[in-house]
Amino acid sequence: MTVKNESKAKPEMNATSQLSVKHRMIEIDGIEIFYREAGPPDAPVMLLPHGYPSSSFQFRLFMPALADRWRLIAPDYPGFGYSGTPNPASFSYTFNGYADFLERFAMAMNLTRYALYLHDYGSQIGLRLAMKGPERVAALIIQNGDIYEDELGPRYKALKNYWANPTPEGREKLGEAVSEEGFRSEFVGEVSEHLVELISPDLWKLSWQLHQQPQRREIMIGLMEGLRENLDWFPKYQTYLREHRPPTLIVWGTQDGYMPEGAARAYLRDLPDTELHLLEGGHWALETNLDEIVTLVRNFLGRVHSSDR
Repeated sequence: MTVKNESKAKPEMNATSQLSVKHRMIEIDGIEIFYREAGPPDAPVMLLPHGYPSSSFQFRLFMPALADRWRLIAPDYPGFGYSGTPNPASFSYTFNGYADFLERFAMAMNLTRYALYLHDYGSQIGLRLAMKGPERVAALIIQNGDIYEDELGPRYKALKNYWANPTPEGREKLGEAVSEEGFRSEFVGEVSEHLVELISPDLWKLSWQLHQQPQRREIMIGLMEGLRENLDWFPKYQTYLREHRPPTLIVWGTQDGYMPEGAARAYLRDLPDTELHLLEGGHWALETNLDEIVTLVRNFLGRVHSSDR
């Protein structure tokens, strides 16, 4: 692994600058990786792998709200956001490939112990990272990230149909979701009307602008196909939770056609003592329930992953 960190040395931060989100680049194995960082450099760390079809942008409001006591770091995966898009011959655009990348990123940032925020694709990638080094995981915050096949929501129907009969026509149908309208549906397609106005159009418009390249669109379709193989990992994730019992907080937007309320409650099978909070929002609950989630996370991390402990 070759790592080149291009962040410049900064003067010592004052309290105000610690709360500000910094926008930085690091080179890992020849790939330019964009990441956001906030908080004191010596504070307990939270690592935030993002979901589909977004990027570290989804954490833009969450990070400064906790940066007084924690160091928060959110990278854009290769092929997402402002990071580079390497040739598939040199980077594996699979969930395993992204978990390997996240491990290399954590090593490059000298992160030896951290809480993980698990959401959407980030839950699959983050849990694979956790399994690689359980001793590095101080805590988990799980927000709308499914790992129980029997609780997959109704919006999985089209994917299940394709997995059962992977025709070229079906694959073309998957590709239709990689569009501005398809992304908009991902962000606001299911939440109550009074919540829609809380969700910034920047989420889908920015995501679409950054995914119009043919190579990136192909990567997105390939990851949808890869969700079938990911089902085989669900029992492995569950075993990890049962065996290691990391301190866990579950905050869940129930208006989610992919991951409804039952997908949240299913975690109690393997983590029966976990703190579970069901929220009015949807899959992108940091947009609609930010204050609630920040309060819950602050209280939780203050108990299990804080310099004050």
